[in-house]
Amino acid sequence: MNIVKTDIEGVFIVEPQIFSDERGYFCETFNERRFLQLTDIHTTFVQDNESRSKRGVVRGLHFQLPPSAQSKLVRCIEGEILDVAVDIRRGSPTYLKSVSVVLSGENHRQLFVPRGFAHGFVVRRGDAIVQYKCDNLYDPAAERAIMWNDPHLDIDWGIAAHEAILSAKDLNNCSIEQLDTIFDYNIDYYA
Repeated sequence: MNIVKTDIEGVFIVEPQIFSDERGYFCETFNERRFLQLTDIHTTFVQDNESRSKRGVVRGLHFQLPPSAQSKLVRCIEGEILDVAVDIRRGSPTYLKSVSVVLSGENHRQLFVPRGFAHGFVVRRGDAIVQYKCDNLYDPAAERAIMWNDPHLDIDWGIAAHEAILSAKDLNNCSIEQLDTIFDYNIDYYA
């Protein structure tokens, strides 16, 4: 496993080592001990999720409030997505900045989204199967979301607004200005 730092501290691209031959390939998608050695992030994943979405589907930008805040390790096993993590920790030097990474069944890359970040993705090619690990269970009472195209975030999704396919729930996400509760950069959400 190789860890690639991004422009935002704590958000990592995880690149598994791929072993290919005439039969296909093998890779270890996660190793807790190695992940801790490379990132110094103490987390234990407790829930795995999977979604299948067609081209143009936008999911997000989702997060859960403390004490149910979640880290996610996201990968696309089929198709291609643009995966986005947005820093929503007030006081952070990268507050409202985002990291966008192409994840696909071909590149095998994964994105680690830490607690204190909103997460979303758009399917760029074909149908996409996305799997992600969470280090906290789903808690509907703690669930919040931000509009995927909030102008304060200035995210280039690579898709026009009229092409985006959203759930009824995501169509009603609020703007960052409307959020009543947000994360604080000075709080360690892993303590």
